[in-house]
Amino acid sequence: MPEKEPLNRNKAEPVDNERAESREKKRDIQIEQGNYIENLGGDYYQNSSSVVQEIFKNVRARDITVGDITQIYKIVVNLDNIPKPKGYPQNIISSSTDKFVGRENDLESLSQKLKRENEVVIAAVEGMGGVGKTELAIQYSLLNLQLNTYPGGICWLRSREQDIGSQIVNFVRTDLGLKPPEDLEMPEQVRWCWKHWQEGNTLVVLDDVKNYSDIKPYLPPQPSQFKVLITTRLKLDLPSSLYLEVLEEEEALELLRQLIGGEKVNQELETAKELCQRLGYLPLALQLVGRYVRKRKISLAEELKRLEVKGLAHRSLIVKEKDPNWILSIKRGVKAAFELSWDELNSEAQELGSYLSLFGSEPFKWSWVESAQIQSIDEEEREEEKEELEEIRDEELVDRNLLKVTIDRDSQSSTEPQYQLHALIAEYFRAKLEVLEEAEGMKQNFCRQMMAIARSIPHTPTQEDIRRVAIAIPHLSMVAKELIDYVDDENLIWSFVGVGRFYGGQGAYDRAEEWYESSLTICRSRFGEEHPSVATSINNLAGLYDAQGRYEQAEPLYKEALEKRKKLLGEEHPSVATSINNLAGLYDAQGRYEQAEPLYKEALEMYKKLLGEEHPSVAMSMNNLALLSHGSLILKMSCLINRVNNILYMAFSHLRRNRVVIGCDRLFDRIIRV
Repeated sequence: MPEKEPLNRNKAEPVDNERAESREKKRDIQIEQGNYIENLGGDYYQNSSSVVQEIFKNVRARDITVGDITQIYKIVVNLDNIPKPKGYPQNIISSSTDKFVGRENDLESLSQKLKRENEVVIAAVEGMGGVGKTELAIQYSLLNLQLNTYPGGICWLRSREQDIGSQIVNFVRTDLGLKPPEDLEMPEQVRWCWKHWQEGNTLVVLDDVKNYSDIKPYLPPQPSQFKVLITTRLKLDLPSSLYLEVLEEEEALELLRQLIGGEKVNQELETAKELCQRLGYLPLALQLVGRYVRKRKISLAEELKRLEVKGLAHRSLIVKEKDPNWILSIKRGVKAAFELSWDELNSEAQELGSYLSLFGSEPFKWSWVESAQIQSIDEEEREEEKEELEEIRDEELVDRNLLKVTIDRDSQSSTEPQYQLHALIAEYFRAKLEVLEEAEGMKQNFCRQMMAIARSIPHTPTQEDIRRVAIAIPHLSMVAKELIDYVDDENLIWSFVGVGRFYGGQGAYDRAEEWYESSLTICRSRFGEEHPSVATSINNLAGLYDAQGRYEQAEPLYKEALEKRKKLLGEEHPSVATSINNLAGLYDAQGRYEQAEPLYKEALEMYKKLLGEEHPSVAMSMNNLALLSHGSLILKMSCLINRVNNILYMAFSHLRRNRVVIGCDRLFDRIIRV
């Protein structure tokens, strides 16, 4: 489409109200389609990306101003919509909003807080849930990606329920192409990453921090190239904190104009102001309600009436910053906004939304949902159910902005998309789940699916295993902490073992130890002291100590696990053989070969008898015994050589004192070298 010729501003023209209204209507259509730009005179053109790039080019030579930011967002309402420059390591998450409005001053303020050179700068964006903290961090990251502010990269870290150290190490591996030493514990691996990071200023975003003390050990050292941006609901005592308020009235109105059109807002301006007030000027609530109004083609007055029927009390949304109940009041307002979208869902979508609330606000894979929800055995019926489930997901939840689609960028073997609920929507859906008759069954199905993932984590996970299951760890953690009563006896231990293996496989032994200890505590609580799962939990904890070289702590636990298994399972059982083999391995690692050898042989014979000659455990046991024999032989030879040397040395000293043998020095040197 060719560009429109700009108007001749020097030529006076009579005022034409009809023409002005037509241009305003056309502007709203263009806004609705998201395919326009605006120059300073008010005209609209295509090819917005190229014009914005010209602005970026001019800004790179100086500090960015509020005016620059305002101009950019007049042209492109969301920087996630334009191409990203190549060659910069970054994992910025996708934007969660269609229109980014009203945060120009906050972006400029954030830029000022983070611009100091040659030192670590830590800035925090603070505020209530749903106010747009994460979105502000996304837009700041995208803006500075375009400005080439951070040639060292932009590293985005999810703080809530995910291990920060593991994410830093994974970014360094996948985005910087470095290989941190795997034999170091996690804190040391992180320090290695900071030390070997590529040159240039670097932005590290810690999103949704719930406990500052948890992330503090992983922050970059001083002085440094790193700038740290934190988003949190906490009020942190940091000199560079930015408290993010809800939108101002004019900003909220501008957001509504972007969503439903300027003409509609201007015609019902006073009602629009009241509507913004009733929604507490909360960006998330405005997004949902704006989308609802646009889809239903209703007036703002009708929308306000519907909100009032749903019990939205506007005075409860006008809160003071120091009011201890201000977050709760806002949540009630958002709940009323969500209620409108909920009522528009069919019963199947409501049930699906309730189930998805069990994932909380963390990303999840759709294949997990299918595994839990689709029960048919027949292949054709399964395919039909799969398509029906996808239709409910896309047309009911995704299209209503209740469910966000993201891409699994860490997976190299699959492009399977991820899905994610906003924290407040997840909270709302969870309340709906709790009143459903099917809630118990849903929770049990969810736990079974999570336990299947936990069981898939090998004892010694590879880097590929860690990448594969990393997205599941927050959900496994949630099951262990909140839904453990819905996990059956057979799977109870896996709630903890899977997460323990995940952390232990990365050298994060302290985190792994917490999970193995919790496993032992929970198993004892449910089963009592005499139960195979208790014995297994003791054995796992011993194995963790063994892997760290903490042999004195591991040995009594291995012995305790062995005795319990013999008592509970009998003298001849595969688990008993495993305990014997583990104890032998402990002695082997300490060089106590005479104690290890009979245990290895006992375990081998038991494996052969119980599992057959061709079982992998038999091969493993034979290998252990062979390695032990090799190590024992070397030790014996070494001892023999030492004894011979000692005897010869004593004889040589005696002969030398008595001047009996000439040339013994040369002979002795040759013997010692042997």
